[in-house]
Formats: sequence, structure tokens, C-alpha cells
Amino acid sequence: MGTRLLSEKLVKTRFPHLRYIRIHTSDKYKATIYAWTEDLQLSKQDALYVEKYANAYLYPYVVFQVKAYCAVRADKVPLLQEVPADITQTALRSNLNQYGILAAINRQFPYGRLRFKHYDVINSIIHFDFDSLRRMEEIEKEHMLRCLHEMIPLGCFCEVQFLEDEM
Repeated sequence: MGTRLLSEKLVKTRFPHLRYIRIHTSDKYKATIYAWTEDLQLSKQDALYVEKYANAYLYPYVVFQVKAYCAVRADKVPLLQEVPADITQTALRSNLNQYGILAAINRQFPYGRLRFKHYDVINSIIHFDFDSLRRMEEIEKEHMLRCLHEMIPLGCFCEVQFLEDEM
């Protein structure tokens, strides 16, 4: 499954002259690749090559478009936030599946268990339940969502229903 981090790594490997790469899920089953060279430029030819590469070799369920990196602000792409190294390592695995995602979250949040609930194909939303032994603070819930967003496939979104004291 293709995460943001793995996809960025693949694009950087294929196009090493592109110094700045950011990939963001822009809509269901759609992702935007933002790119610049060292000179803060993106030629039309580079944009075309990156788009062709992404649409041919990355993930068949995602439609990719390419824009200059400066469009990140205009497109209101959220700032990247730190996640634990374990989450990053998990997101970079090419063989990542739902069980790997659940295991990584459950290691980070040992006072509960994340469970896959269902996948809404129409809206491209993965639904999870988190059974917690205690009440979670909002900051903890936001942190879990950040971690999940790094591990779910590009073109998808996720939602977590937090359930307390039901284990």
C-alpha cells in the first residue's frame, strides 16, 4: 500500500535532481505531487515526467497531478508534523498492510487497541475503532490521527471512533 512517505521516497529516487518533494492526498483517490529543483523551479518537462511516472508506476487506484512546490501554500496543504520513528519506519515499508498499521498504533498507544472497522469505498474513508482503558485527551487523539495519516494509503482518509472503558 502506498503511503505518503514511501511515495515521496520513490519519486526522489527516480528523480534525484528534484530536491523538494511533497505528496498530499488532495481528494478521494487523488494525490498531488509538489516538486522543485535546487533552484526552486519545476520545468514543464519535469512536471510531465513525474506525472507520467507516478500514474504509471506508483499506485493504480490514485490519480496523480504535479504542481510546483510553491503551490503548497495556495492549496492549503497542512504543515508536516513530527511522528515517532516507529511510525515513519512502518510507513516506509513496501509490504505494509492493515495489520502493520494496527500493530504500529497499538505499540504507540498501549492503553487501548485500534481495530479496523470498515472501508467506505465510495468516499475513500478507512474507519477504525479505538477501545481505550482510559479517557483520551484531545491532543492524544490528534496525535493518533497524525500517525494514521502517515500510514494509510495515498488517496484515502481515515476516521477513528474512540470508545472508552469497553475492553
